[in-house]
Amino acid sequence: MRTDFDPGDLSRNDFYRLLTAVVVPRPIAWVSSTTADGTDNLAPHSFFTIACAAPPIVQFSSVGRKDSLRNIEDTREFVVSLAPEQLFEQINATATDFPRGVSEFDAVGVEREPSTRVKPPRVAGSPVALECVLHSTVRLGDSTVVFGRVVHASVADDVIVDGHPEVRRMRPLARMGKNEWATLGGIREIARVPYADPSGEQPARG
Repeated sequence: MRTDFDPGDLSRNDFYRLLTAVVVPRPIAWVSSTTADGTDNLAPHSFFTIACAAPPIVQFSSVGRKDSLRNIEDTREFVVSLAPEQLFEQINATATDFPRGVSEFDAVGVEREPSTRVKPPRVAGSPVALECVLHSTVRLGDSTVVFGRVVHASVADDVIVDGHPEVRRMRPLARMGKNEWATLGGIREIARVPYADPSGEQPARG
């Protein structure tokens, strides 16, 4: 048995709650931006992923016209900091709908550090920062997808193992449905199965 849901029969908010409950877990882009007159903004966005590897482009969606989107449209720069478990309460607090012109860094007490290639600051306590310049935006209904070309990546030395960021050390948070958040759980490793082995022979079919 299944229960069927028709988007046409539900309100926008009801279907939003359904989507965010089933598209899980969602990584969090902790986006810092700066207004044209110099006020720093910081907000978490859970509609976030990689868009392209060459050139490196990440994307997040602004549901509605939030301050992050306005600032990025004005200045064409932003930073995505990884949302680490130890800053859980600060991450949640930066989602508060502060009035425009109020810096979440200051209101919540999040420590800044200067970025290398862009004006918006990085989150000092985050182990990873992706400094981005605006590539493009796409308007979809009530949301805007923001594509940022990564021009610099900064990773804390204490999360790097054998030259590569180690997820057990980064401890990223993820969003679930309702007010639920997820911490890093069990990790399983498995290599992809190639269609043909190095000798060129195809694996037998069952």
